[in-house]
Amino acid sequence: MPAASRNALRAAPAWQVWTALWIVYIVWGSTYLGIRIMVETAPPLLSTGARFVCSGGLIWLWLRIRGGRDAVRVTGGALRGAALVGVLLIGGTGLVAVAENRGAPSSYAALIFASIPLWVVLLRRLTGERPPAQTYAGVAAGYVGVAILLLPGERPSGVDLAAAALLVIAAFSWSVGSVWSRHLPAPADASLATALTTLCGGVAMLLAGTLAGEWPSVDPAAISGRSVAAFAYLVFIGSIVGFGAYVWLLHHAPISQVATYAYVNPVVALILGRIAFTEPVTAVSLVGAAIIVSSVAFVVRREAGPADELNEQGKAPG
Repeated sequence: MPAASRNALRAAPAWQVWTALWIVYIVWGSTYLGIRIMVETAPPLLSTGARFVCSGGLIWLWLRIRGGRDAVRVTGGALRGAALVGVLLIGGTGLVAVAENRGAPSSYAALIFASIPLWVVLLRRLTGERPPAQTYAGVAAGYVGVAILLLPGERPSGVDLAAAALLVIAAFSWSVGSVWSRHLPAPADASLATALTTLCGGVAMLLAGTLAGEWPSVDPAAISGRSVAAFAYLVFIGSIVGFGAYVWLLHHAPISQVATYAYVNPVVALILGRIAFTEPVTAVSLVGAAIIVSSVAFVVRREAGPADELNEQGKAPG
């Protein structure tokens, strides 16, 4: 079994797992709002790329200074694995930035991203795993909630179908990256894995922004102080702290437990979006959100037992 799969359930104290989970819960719930503020005056793909290149570069530099060359040495296979996962994960974040730049509220983006655990279940089936039949019922219910959020009359004002579709694609991309991270070679050190994943993903977003023709729209004088502050927050808190905690969790906690962030983040994003932008939420949208959150909670509870038992025993497959 690849090294990443063996590392995926490496034993860790429960307090460390829950500390990392709460970091992801709170920090990532706030990043949707941070992204919306950042792209007010900055191009979405280039700013996303710069964000992750900065955060990944800072982590890599810190590792290099602290531990020397050995601390950042990596095999070709691990580098390729980190690059692929980075493109999928950071690519999903880039699409969120584009969607929010097109008018999607931060809370709406978070609600669509709540479907990630549902995608994860389907993707696990493609890798040969066989989730219980009840899990598929929960997945089906969750996608009913997603469909409600995508209805023309229930999308927030100013959100076109293209922006909504970008969010769905972003959630799928993030899910694929999360699942594949368990099966691809990766650096054993979580900090190095975070650095390489974010660096590779950030470079990919800079390239995507270049191909999308965003450079002509870059005007440093037009970028507001709010956008700069949001960018700094996303680099140091959202990327270094939040993404680092997430990558660590992928190697130390069951994927079903890690996936619980998807139904906590929307609550945080909803509250912050309401406070900062008074983002509207219709009654039908709340119904769709409740269906998604409930189905994700059901799926996670159905899936958590065997994986948690394996994690508590400290036994890794293979």
